Amino acid sequence: MSKDFQISRGYALQLDSQDKLASYRDQFIIDDPNLIYLDGNSLGRLPKVAIERAKQIVENEWGKDLIRGWNKGWWEAPSRVGDKIGQLIGAAAGQVLVNDTVSINLFKLATSALTLQPDKKRIITDTFNFPSDLYILQGIKQNLGNQHEIISIGSKDNDITPNLAELESSINENTALVTLSHVVFKSGYLYDMQRITELVHRKGALVLWDLSHSVGSVPVKLDECNADLAIGCTYKYLNGGPGAPAFLYVNKKIQDKLSSPIWGWWGQKNPFDFDLKYEPAAGAQRFLVGTQPMISLLTMEAALEPTLQAGMDSLRKKSILMTDYASFLTQSLLALFDFSLGSPVDSAQRGSHISIRHREGYRINRALIEEMNVIPDFREPDNIRLGFAPLYTSFADVWEGFDRIKRVMEEKRYEKYPKQKLMVT
Repeated sequence: MSKDFQISRGYALQLDSQDKLASYRDQFIIDDPNLIYLDGNSLGRLPKVAIERAKQIVENEWGKDLIRGWNKGWWEAPSRVGDKIGQLIGAAAGQVLVNDTVSINLFKLATSALTLQPDKKRIITDTFNFPSDLYILQGIKQNLGNQHEIISIGSKDNDITPNLAELESSINENTALVTLSHVVFKSGYLYDMQRITELVHRKGALVLWDLSHSVGSVPVKLDECNADLAIGCTYKYLNGGPGAPAFLYVNKKIQDKLSSPIWGWWGQKNPFDFDLKYEPAAGAQRFLVGTQPMISLLTMEAALEPTLQAGMDSLRKKSILMTDYASFLTQSLLALFDFSLGSPVDSAQRGSHISIRHREGYRINRALIEEMNVIPDFREPDNIRLGFAPLYTSFADVWEGFDRIKRVMEEKRYEKYPKQKLMVT
């Protein structure tokens, strides 16, 4: 972390004046300039280009073309848009498809990986993984007759960093699949994809990466790392909109070895032959199932443009500076109020969000949202997550957000809120 940071709004404005990505903020809807939005790691802001594209899709393509739209780019959209996302995650064409949800894609790919290796019974993940991923794995285990063993690697330092030694020692010749979040959702810890993938392959297992918190925020090089499988969402740093369709990646080297556990007509070799017997399509296409949600998919395609224009190297450079700055402000402004940093100090091990921890984290989060016009989010047991989306978050936003947190603590505003939690935190 740089030691040259300063504690002043003027310094934050100076950083903004040097920011080569600052102009991208104008490409997003900023309805309330006083709102400090630090939750882009949950739901990205609305790109202006997405509004115009959605209007065009609804009024012209659906309204006028009707069913003719399928022959004007709709049918090919999952693979076309998948290839665009592939540019952001280091995947050559023909390996990424936009479809379904993260959970459904995990189910399809993980089940396929396990059935490819019927004699191997070990699945390895970690306690840092998004709980839905763990639920999917538990369901797969039950569906496959409870023959598999799921091992969840723990922490070595208060739920910030996974225990890599434990991970390494757990991978043996009986391991079929290792599946991890590339950037973990609470602490923002960033796995070394190259190292872990090589480790998994040395033991003869397959690896599946969840890129939901890394796509659009950190450079990903799936092909270069020789990763096997990956999944991810599009509504966080890719700004695709709430519930926008997810994506999956299948390395071309193993595509035709795998069989999807869900056979649908979009994954059929010749879908419009309407043959009564299923024959899988070549390549990754076999992992499509049914008709895709065209309005949200095509809107998300337009929303990708700012990220593609900016490029991952520039985004990562700003992201590191922002999270370093936020870590500095945590230690310099908030430590006096018993906050601690819940994320790695080393930016090489951190995505584009940090967690700040406090025993009253939930009530502080409530006060920030309801009184201070700051939107972070809360994750159990004591994490306030602060997400920094380089395309539209300014350094002044970061400064102002921390200054308002400090005011909440000085004025004890959080004390008026009950400890009982709302449904969405």
